[in-house]
Amino acid sequence: MSTGSVLPPLDTPRLLIRQRTLADLEDCIAMDRDPEVTRYIKGPWSDPVEHRKFVEFRITRPYPPGLGYWSIRERCAPEKFVGWVLLIPDHGVGPEVEIGWRLVREAWGRGIASEAARALVAYAFGTIRLPRVIADIASGNVASKRVAVKIGMRWVEQVEEEGARYERYRVEREGLRVVG
Repeated sequence: MSTGSVLPPLDTPRLLIRQRTLADLEDCIAMDRDPEVTRYIKGPWSDPVEHRKFVEFRITRPYPPGLGYWSIRERCAPEKFVGWVLLIPDHGVGPEVEIGWRLVREAWGRGIASEAARALVAYAFGTIRLPRVIADIASGNVASKRVAVKIGMRWVEQVEEEGARYERYRVEREGLRVVG
């Protein structure tokens, strides 16, 4: 569990969305080992030792109050990890707050990312009162860009980080219009 704040459950009628803990470590590592899952995301996926350290750090590091990672499970199979969503300071320091999602491949195309991300946006604006959230999505990641639009985000600009191109999406609290 993060050494920062305790995060509230953000369950939906179909999903259990709970704070990610070290009990989720092996599931997170297994998900990341699928090259299709991490195709658009830079990380230490091919080095088992560095990969484990990376995920452990992301689980245990302190985040500002109300921010962090949540694991996703379906109510119909609560023992099965299907992915995570995050609300963390952009690049670890902010000032912007980033929303993100990652799912096991078997969960793709079923609306799970959109449903979990909608719950996170509602929490970001309704509970912790953030003024806006952003998502930097790899230019080729059409599915994640579709999720961003479904949760009310709009394209802002193209950014380059470490030689890779990303599309920045943003949603502001007063401008939230969620698309089904």
